[in-house]
Amino acid sequence: MTKRLIASVLLSLLLPVQAWSADIAAGETKAAMCIGCHGATGNSASGAFPSLAGQHASYLAEQLQDYRDGSRENATMQGMAAGLSDEDIDNLAAFYAAQTLTPKAAGAAHAEGELIYRGGITEAGVASCTGCHGPGGEGNPGAKFPSLAGQYADYTVAQLKAFRSGGRNNDDNKMMRNIAQRMTDDEMQAVADFLQGLQ
Repeated sequence: MTKRLIASVLLSLLLPVQAWSADIAAGETKAAMCIGCHGATGNSASGAFPSLAGQHASYLAEQLQDYRDGSRENATMQGMAAGLSDEDIDNLAAFYAAQTLTPKAAGAAHAEGELIYRGGITEAGVASCTGCHGPGGEGNPGAKFPSLAGQYADYTVAQLKAFRSGGRNNDDNKMMRNIAQRMTDDEMQAVADFLQGLQ
């Protein structure tokens, strides 16, 4: 194990005991501006937009901060995040984390996707996804690795392609960029199909 991985694991063990200081009710009020894309409870109606319900507050807060400071590029989200205070971000993250994700059916290539998710792609040098995102796609809040279970396949594929092209580059140490560059479109779709059906 590398020192960085050991530190991430230790941090993830320590962080859950700390309280996330935020106001869920204030987050719900602020989330009124998000309903059009992400739904009233963080369950979006379309794979063009991610479902946020049940996502780790630590990850959501980091992504909103990245949109606000320009580290993650998306014209719509940068505009939405520009006026958010740190407190607003924490409150929004806490609100969405407290919501329940609506289950979805797995996509057509889910069986192949499960093999890739759990075992990686040895010949391409792609490691198993479970190391960071967990065996059930639950992610790691301490390390700010997102939960992927139940996310729309279309959105997951779009993000993998964005990492592959470098259009999304807010991953620490190019972790996701290095993985996505070794994956084909079909492999991305298969993993996304599997993740969509995880609950």
